[in-house]
Amino acid sequence: MVQRRVQLECGYVLHRRPYRDTSLLAELWTVEQGRVGVVVRGARRAGSGLAGLIQPFRPLLLSWAGRGELASLSGAEADGPAPWLQGAGLLSGFYLNELLMRMLQRYDPHAGLYAAYVAALHGLMADPRRQALEGVLRVFEKRLLEELGYGLVLDSAADTGAPVEPEVSYVYHFGAGPMRANKGDSATALRVWGRSLLALAREQLDEPESLRDAKRLMRGALAPHLGDKPLHSRRLFAVYRVRES
Repeated sequence: MVQRRVQLECGYVLHRRPYRDTSLLAELWTVEQGRVGVVVRGARRAGSGLAGLIQPFRPLLLSWAGRGELASLSGAEADGPAPWLQGAGLLSGFYLNELLMRMLQRYDPHAGLYAAYVAALHGLMADPRRQALEGVLRVFEKRLLEELGYGLVLDSAADTGAPVEPEVSYVYHFGAGPMRANKGDSATALRVWGRSLLALAREQLDEPESLRDAKRLMRGALAPHLGDKPLHSRRLFAVYRVRES
């Protein structure tokens, strides 16, 4: 098996947890290597500066070496200030990280998605209002699916090829696309307005209605790829909103 040795790779920490007595296991998300699992030896020893660096959302320069699925981190240094996330913005960041953990294979780089992730973190920091945060999440979900080859058809009808019309109601068929709604559609069909589909296509989700439609659409599109295990970040969101209400 080939020895991997990587020096000063731009990346972020998606997740970390204690390992043995003094170490950490961390999942990294890097621009050129994709998702990488590493052991951070001695990070929890007194005086180690690594525990403070190996944190989500902080841009890092990372070095590691090893064979197989799990490498050993050999160095880490800050590559700029960490976005200041709190409250719903912080939970939104954890949601992004959990999506990447669940949907990406290790050592499968996606430079475009990496750029979208960086943009999303800065978007979460820029405007903490709920509507703005929801827009950032929906755009990232859309770009994630596109990058992985599961992009949605948003601007043309799946059955006729005609352009989506803003004032028309559509039923979205995953694997095909939107089709004009009619009286024979199932009561459980996913109905969305044409204007919502077009807003998502433009990545300009400024209206509450478009945000609601986009959230239902993206949740349905992501479900087959996430499996039956619930997302921990969604449970945290639910608790947070109850406390804030």
